[in-house]
Amino acid sequence: MKIALVNENSQAPKNALIFETLQKAVTPMGHTCFNYGRYSAEDPHERSYVQAGLMTALLLNSGAADFVITGCGTGMGAMVACNAFPGVTCGRANDPCDAYLFSQVNAGNALSMPFAMNFGWGAEVNLEYVFEKLFGSEPGGGYPPEWAAAEKRNREILKQVKTITHANFMDVLKNIDQDFLKETVAEESFPNMFFANCQNEEIAACIRGVLGL
Repeated sequence: MKIALVNENSQAPKNALIFETLQKAVTPMGHTCFNYGRYSAEDPHERSYVQAGLMTALLLNSGAADFVITGCGTGMGAMVACNAFPGVTCGRANDPCDAYLFSQVNAGNALSMPFAMNFGWGAEVNLEYVFEKLFGSEPGGGYPPEWAAAEKRNREILKQVKTITHANFMDVLKNIDQDFLKETVAEESFPNMFFANCQNEEIAACIRGVLGL
């Protein structure tokens, strides 16, 4: 699985810690991690939580990532922004139990975390346990097990509903403010990671045009 980390402005100083902890937890499971920043408070390429949502949607809809870890101070803004876009099912988790239940019941493809809440001494330990529970089991197994079939049915219903309530992602890319889109993907490290992993040539061509490549 390709797992991407996407930070917004307020929690950028924690980017390195989060990414290192993510790698420590999931690399032994066979997953590959990609850090899309924002890399630090000094990183000149700022990213709002809305842009974190757009970046998350871009990575997932293009196949450049299979799962995205994101967040903000409370985790709420990034989650809401992610779920505003098609192709994204983002939950919020503060502890390993939240992460495990989201994986098993909702089987989403993005998780938003509250990186400013209860993020003190031992925060990296909680992060590691969250990532272990999130990625340590096949998603969608159900909890409790006897509810698995009903939970799967509800996920399929939600997926069908979102095809009605959300626009096609290519339409989003074409109609969204192009300066806003360009700012979102302007980080120097983005093109190499994204184009090497992107599975959708139509989306790739759109982003090349935005970047002038």
